Amino acid sequence: MADASKDVGRAYGVIHDQRNVPERWTFYIGKDGKILHIDTKVSTKSHGADIASKLKDLGVAEKK
Repeated sequence: MADASKDVGRAYGVIHDQRNVPERWTFYIGKDGKILHIDTKVSTKSHGADIASKLKDLGVAEKK
């Protein structure tokens, strides 16, 4: 498990005391390390397209 101690999840606020399982959130982090956006309403059915759309909205250049 990548975060067996759950320290990273707690640092990002996705693990809460009443629920020991992390939330399914996506963090968009800029090159400078600052969080640009947090998607707290992840839908597994459309998430790939949702990510592509949000990256475009945030002005992230598309890789070619």
